[in-house]
Amino acid sequence: MVRAALVTATSLALTGAVIAHAYLLKHQFYPTVVYLTKSSPSMAVLYIQAFVLVFLLGKFMRKVFFGQLRAAEMEHLIERSWYAVTETCLAFTVFRDDFSPRFVGLFTLLLFIKCFHWLAEDRVDFMERSPNISWVFHFRVFSLMLLLGVLDFLFVNHACHSIITRGASVQLVFGFEYAILMTMVFTTFIKYTLHTVDLQSDNPWDNKAVYMLYTELFTGFIKVLLYMAFMTIMIKVHTFPLFAIRPMYLAMRQFKKAVTDAIMSRRAIRNMNTLYPDATPEDLLASDNVCIICREEMVTGAKKLPCNHIFHARYFMDTYYTIPVLDRTVSESRKYNVGPGMMPHFPPGLFPFWGPFPGAAPPAGAAGAPGATETPGATEAAQTQGAGELSSMPPPPPALSTMSEAELRELEQEGRRGLEARLQCLHNIHTLLDAAMLNIDQYLTTVATLIPPQSETSSAAGEASGSSPPSTTAEPEAVNGATGFSQPDSTTLGDSEDQGDGEEVGEDGEPNPSELRRRRLRKLETTPPPPDH
Repeated sequence: MVRAALVTATSLALTGAVIAHAYLLKHQFYPTVVYLTKSSPSMAVLYIQAFVLVFLLGKFMRKVFFGQLRAAEMEHLIERSWYAVTETCLAFTVFRDDFSPRFVGLFTLLLFIKCFHWLAEDRVDFMERSPNISWVFHFRVFSLMLLLGVLDFLFVNHACHSIITRGASVQLVFGFEYAILMTMVFTTFIKYTLHTVDLQSDNPWDNKAVYMLYTELFTGFIKVLLYMAFMTIMIKVHTFPLFAIRPMYLAMRQFKKAVTDAIMSRRAIRNMNTLYPDATPEDLLASDNVCIICREEMVTGAKKLPCNHIFHARYFMDTYYTIPVLDRTVSESRKYNVGPGMMPHFPPGLFPFWGPFPGAAPPAGAAGAPGATETPGATEAAQTQGAGELSSMPPPPPALSTMSEAELRELEQEGRRGLEARLQCLHNIHTLLDAAMLNIDQYLTTVATLIPPQSETSSAAGEASGSSPPSTTAEPEAVNGATGFSQPDSTTLGDSEDQGDGEEVGEDGEPNPSELRRRRLRKLETTPPPPDH
């Protein structure tokens, strides 16, 4: 707010200074105006002042017709404004011969009116998500749409009159742009009317989505026709309109989406009415009768799908055509028909780490029914086909109230045996873990006892290399003070001295691993066993 006030005050001061300077030089009104129009710095200051006035007018109209803008509306306005400014700059390059202050003013006015069309569209879309709509909201929206519609009609009429009297000019672009804005106002007004009628009714209006779909289809078709006509005329009379490529592509994509939605809606509604029955009161009582889409109780108009889901079809059939719970289309749900109380079959490969679940046992009467026998080849083929897919979850156990005393006792014994087996398995695992930890402790103790420290080994190696030939006396001295060491006998010592000349010592003064392993084995072989008590 402070920044806007500062910019406004600065622009007013600059404009007043420029006009005062020109009037002091010329002393008359007409020469002053001529001087201002011929001076480039003066025109730059006047352009800045004009943009500031347009900005202030926009803030005033925004306060009157919208009040406080929401964050989403401001974000959409800024995003669309960047594209509109880019397209305006491209239009300046196409009509560079007609570049004049009037041309710049008309494009600025067009961008100004476009902004209010975008805001009106977002505000009307907000009606469907707003719980409370006041009469001030209706007055603002209706007045704004009436004003925008009148302005669009006047500018289109002015452009047509200019083209008829003066020929093809830049007014062709303005007439086309305001015609597109008229279709936008028409679409917004239809949506506003549908939302208002829906809010006034006590029950949800089932046909509102259908009317909105056909409204978008009709207005999208009109936009595509206007863009095609504009492109054809511009290529013939002027040049290729590069600035119209992006909006024409968006209009065609929107029209294609509307056509696809209409076709899919009709197909889905036909399938729902012909393939899937209405939910009976018994079905509603047996399941939750609250619709997961609209959160209302289902009394009439509910459909029962093969996957046993029951909900209203009026909200999502015209736009989504999918089952919200399963995230599948209605036609795909027929492939996964399951019985009550069972989970639907998932497609193969959906959960690759799950093994096949055991299926439900066939009824007792099915085994003895005539004609129920199958050939071995058919049975193997059925098993092979079933192994590739993920079967359903196992059926729940039978009710305990229907079982006899013997069956209950057998079920209890089976559960007890399973519990004892699990406890025994856990006990075995605990024993194995204790044994593994004991072996690890013994290994660490042995390694710490047999491997000499780095400093003593280095000093012993240095003394041996400087005074006498290499011997194995340093090894017993280094290990003598260790816990659990037993002094070897003379035979072992003699063998060690005999092999001292062939001992290999590493670069760091320690024997290599093979030599250490040989010493440990010799020590274990010659150490006498402990006496028996």
